[in-house]
Amino acid sequence: MNDAIEMTEECVTQKVQPLCPVFGECGGCQYQDIPYEEELRLKENQLKKLFTEHLSICDELFESIMPSAQHYHYRDRLDLKLLKTKQGEVSVGFSPEKRFKIVAVDQCPIARREISDFLPELKRQAVIRLPAKYRVANLVVRCGDSHRVHWGGIGRRSLELKPQDYFFTEIRGQKIFYSLDTFFQANLAILPVLMEKIRGLAIWKSKPTFYDLYGGVGLFAIALRDCASRVFLVEESVASIKLAQFNKDYHGFNNFEIISGRVEDHLPGLLEIPEEKENQNVAMIDPPRAGLSSTALTTLSSTRNLSAILYLSCHPESLVRDLKIFLQHSWRIQNIWPLDFFPRTKHIETLVVLKPPNNLHH
Repeated sequence: MNDAIEMTEECVTQKVQPLCPVFGECGGCQYQDIPYEEELRLKENQLKKLFTEHLSICDELFESIMPSAQHYHYRDRLDLKLLKTKQGEVSVGFSPEKRFKIVAVDQCPIARREISDFLPELKRQAVIRLPAKYRVANLVVRCGDSHRVHWGGIGRRSLELKPQDYFFTEIRGQKIFYSLDTFFQANLAILPVLMEKIRGLAIWKSKPTFYDLYGGVGLFAIALRDCASRVFLVEESVASIKLAQFNKDYHGFNNFEIISGRVEDHLPGLLEIPEEKENQNVAMIDPPRAGLSSTALTTLSSTRNLSAILYLSCHPESLVRDLKIFLQHSWRIQNIWPLDFFPRTKHIETLVVLKPPNNLHH
């Protein structure tokens, strides 16, 4: 199977007027010209087709696609490019794939309203900060539940924030902090629904040890911590580790261990901790778009010390590639949940619940 699998669209006859004046030009959105219900149907069918063709699984494993509470003005982060011409003119906007230009924007209908309204001011501030010799800059603008907007991308350490300026979102009454320089899910509105879905699984009945792999600032470790007896968060990004430690200290967690480094390096040792061997152990994996490395995939698919794996992926092709290896090692797919984290775009998030071979962890 090729690493890149094209997800072809079905014929759509019903059209609506896009909200964005540069729809089709900037390349960020693909579905603003059809009703949201039709977009959901397309994404669900495309994902099913991909899975059934390459994994030979039945339709009954698929849950209905989880819609986003908001299909416009939901993104809490935008990544934009600044370009200064030789004549001194400055544009701020998006770079379409395979095209060497910028589509200038002063609004974005899929960005949070606070961010979309801020874009003209972002350009003004960026021009002021831009050193004379700079011709190009990559800007990041973000906000959170507090509605405050911050941006960076010009100058060293410009993406670092002071603790008082950290963004946060709140899930089940617990604040989870993040920054400009850390990964965090871009659709905050869908996160509480996702967490309730995960918390409702039977895998938590025995209060397992929970491994949050590629754990970032601790989103899943914190939101699911009370379901587990002990939590191990593994993350290699220095910026994310800093925020994970801040989150741990803020809440005063004591059954929560943060491990700095690569999952590939730490996972074998974690899964062999003697005192954990008799317990039910659950792992959450939310890897980069490329999916699991061959080393991590081999360790996870071969282990006999996990009662369940939750695999969250924003890239269906790499997810299918990795799942094929799990199935070859006799793991079973229990559920597949498509999640529309990215309305109006071609992207889709997928949560897969994996159970070990039948002779393990009944």
